[in-house]
Amino acid sequence: MRAFLAAVFVLVYVLAGSPRSAAAAEVAGREYVVITGGVSLWAWEKFKAQPHDNWWMNFVRAARLRIEEIQGLNPGAQVTWLVFRPSYVSRSRQDGRNLLPLIESVRDAFGVKLVYFDRTQQLVDYLNGGQPRSRVKIANLEYFGHSNKACWMFDYSNHMDSASKAWLHEDELGKIQPGIFTADAFVKSWGCHSGESMTRKFRSATGVPMIGARGKTQYLTEELPIISTPGGAWTR
Repeated sequence: MRAFLAAVFVLVYVLAGSPRSAAAAEVAGREYVVITGGVSLWAWEKFKAQPHDNWWMNFVRAARLRIEEIQGLNPGAQVTWLVFRPSYVSRSRQDGRNLLPLIESVRDAFGVKLVYFDRTQQLVDYLNGGQPRSRVKIANLEYFGHSNKACWMFDYSNHMDSASKAWLHEDELGKIQPGIFTADAFVKSWGCHSGESMTRKFRSATGVPMIGARGKTQYLTEELPIISTPGGAWTR
């Protein structure tokens, strides 16, 4: 009788799946995506009272801090880091050193998947189909970079002064396919002003709420960005 009960217990355990295998399956079905936009060039910024991006790692450092935080909270998480390459190639020429290997050293240190993109459509294509979205949903999507109330600006003040030629505009959010996010997905834009319009458009287009800043944000060395505008706030 004891042997029979033991056999039944083993059978039920196998059919139900062990807690460890269930946890592994949940991790495998969730992807954490971090997007890093490009930095500006001194050629344009040197004339301003408050220049942008004195430090080339402005957005890379913030992304690294957040990746470390995600991994600490979600052991074994699939983290994909999308970086806008052209701006760092331009900044490399300005600074007189190749910055891409330094970006890749962050990838190696944290064991994440690094995907460079050169055009907005490549970013959208990855979100929609970089993983088989019927099985691997996006549980986390965060953006570190320049932005205004209506768009993420991947090359702000890199090709031209105080302007951008590569962006994801709120009116283009319909390109993101429905159903690619988990039901509890966390989405946040860490750039300036995203909470003033883009957050509403993001939810309307995807069905997923996004947190954004009402006001400007300030990027720090050892902390995630903070609201720098008096009276500003993070909002959905």
